[in-house]
Parts: sequence; structure tokens; C-alpha cells
Amino acid sequence: MSMWNPWRGCKKCSDGCLHCYIHKGDYKRGINTSDIVRTKDFGKPIEKLKNGSYKMKSGMVYLCFSTDFFIEEADEWRDECWKMIRERQDCTFLFLTKRIDRFLHCIPKDWENGYDNVVICCTIENQRNADYKLSIFQKLPIKHKCITAQPLIENIEIEKYLDGIELVVVGGESDINARPLYYDWVLNIRKQCVNKNVSFEFRQCGTYFVKEGKKYKIQTKDLIRQAKLANIDFVGNE
Repeated sequence: MSMWNPWRGCKKCSDGCLHCYIHKGDYKRGINTSDIVRTKDFGKPIEKLKNGSYKMKSGMVYLCFSTDFFIEEADEWRDECWKMIRERQDCTFLFLTKRIDRFLHCIPKDWENGYDNVVICCTIENQRNADYKLSIFQKLPIKHKCITAQPLIENIEIEKYLDGIELVVVGGESDINARPLYYDWVLNIRKQCVNKNVSFEFRQCGTYFVKEGKKYKIQTKDLIRQAKLANIDFVGNE
């Protein structure tokens, strides 16, 4: 697994951004997150060693995990990134976006029905954004689609949007002021995924986690481990 952040910086654009870890981290370092700038890693996928082989190994590449691949300020750079993605057919590029409504403005001319080596995850957090974003997402020509409901801040119904989805990831918010995650919400989404035979992953608990009427405060380092201990992940059939 590799990480590729061709630019950095982001702007809050949805209800899930309230306690964004990127903004919190930048604030501590005295960095203005609203400044969207290219990074030194912009050309990372096609950099080569002296023997002519690529420096970045084949396999999964997490793209723009400290920003958004579809953010407006990166429009002038994105085409060059698509060219690098096309070149590296030995890699699978996965990115999350809160801006799926910009999809048609951000794809390359040869996109057609999508690239085989690109996985796009549409992020949602509540019913309002689920209905708006997923109604767009389900109609888009993308070969590999996932949904990320993280941070999940209320109970949501998404079963009618699950056709063509390969995976749904659910997780809570991690912050001292985090909104609570109710286990019943997680189980409800899992049930919807099972009904549609879509893979489901409980990625992490929230800092404040409510189960069977009891409220727990979980340390950040334990959020992922506690979710895995629930043992509720589901693998759908292809």
C-alpha cells in the first residue's frame, strides 16, 4: 500500500467536516488548511529509479487522503494526475470525496465508463447528504464504487442506493467534542448491506460510543481495535 498526496489543504464542505482531523492537525502546526498547494510528491507515481523501474510499488495507492481529489482549487492540476494514473495500470488508486457532485467536471476526456484501476468512495454522514450525494453517485459511470459513512452522525437508510456498490465502510468521529456513534446505527447499515449482498466494514468506533443504552468514551488509539472486536464485517458475493 502506498500513499499519494499530490496536493494538500482542504476546505470544510459538509456536516461531517466539523471536527476534521486535518484541520486540527494543521492548526497545531500553524498551517492554514484553506491554502491548497501542490506537494513535492506530485509526480510520485511515475518517479523512477536508476534502473528504470518505478519507485512507487505496484498495488493499492491511497490518493488524496489529506485533501479531496475533486476540490475546486486543484482543477488545473488534476489532468496531469489522471495521466499518471493511466500510466500506472499496475496500481489501483482509491480516493474518498465529499464532492461527488463535481464528478463530471473532474474526469478526463477518455473516462467513458471509468478506469479499471480507480476506486471512488463517496463519503456521507447523515440522511440529508446520503440522499443528495448517493442519488448522484448511483448514476455515475464508475467501475468501482464504495460508500464511506464516516463520521456517521445519525441513523441513515441507504439500501436503495446500494446497487453497484462494492463496499460500505462505517465509522465514528474521533474528537474530544465528537458527536456520539450509536451501535444500532452501525448494525442498521450492516443489515441493509447484507440485504443487498454488499460488503460491509465497521472501520472504527467513535470517541463517544453508545451501545445498549450505555455511553462509552474510547481512546483514539483503541477506536479501530474496538470496532474489529465487534466482528461484524461482512463480505458480499461478487
